[in-house]
Amino acid sequence: MEPHNQKGKHEPISYLEGPRSRTDELIFTIKVVFQFIKGFRALHFVGPCITVFGSARFKEDHVYYKMAREVSAKIAQLGFTIMTGGGPGIMEAANRGAKDVGGKSVGCNIELPFEQHPNPYLDKWTNIKYFFVRKVLLLKYSYGFVVMPGGFGTMDEFFEALTLIQTGMIQKFPIVIMGSEFHEDLVNYIEDMKLAGTISAEDSHFYLITNDINEAALHISKHCIVPFGLKPVKRNKWLGES
Repeated sequence: MEPHNQKGKHEPISYLEGPRSRTDELIFTIKVVFQFIKGFRALHFVGPCITVFGSARFKEDHVYYKMAREVSAKIAQLGFTIMTGGGPGIMEAANRGAKDVGGKSVGCNIELPFEQHPNPYLDKWTNIKYFFVRKVLLLKYSYGFVVMPGGFGTMDEFFEALTLIQTGMIQKFPIVIMGSEFHEDLVNYIEDMKLAGTISAEDSHFYLITNDINEAALHISKHCIVPFGLKPVKRNKWLGES
């Protein structure tokens, strides 16, 4: 039933802030395009990446920081570039792990009001204004994903990758979830989706849950290197911010 007042007349509908001018929308679109171009130019030659997602809040003495550092070192030894959001916490740990073994380390840093700075373990990085542009860049250059414990942003990135794989928008790149105790409720929630029929039973095959560093690296190797025909190449030198 439509809203009405006591006299039976329709109540006026008040809209919230309406669309901006076409000029403003055009300017915003141009800004977004330039952000994409900036990211593409910076990351074009970084090589096949594995992206590590996780919280920016863990310090270097935390068990998950240490886990991210170790698994990233193991994956870097396979020849992959380790890519992160470029900030502190798990991101720093992952980039640091790559540098521990002489691997490549890159970041796609987000520009925030409280100034998230790139961590010191990056060979190359780019600063991006918009989260959605950053997510595209983190996905674009990756052949697999490692999901460490994190917050809203980590879950956003995880489900974005999972959705794109599920819908066939990107190929079936492997996803490794590490920190099984932390992610227990998340995994149970996904199982509830299966029981409710909102996802297919085979959708849970898109990810591996483990705390084992070697198992994680083996899963990445098995589902990336051979299926996508990746071959070792001579390393080149590239440094700095773009």
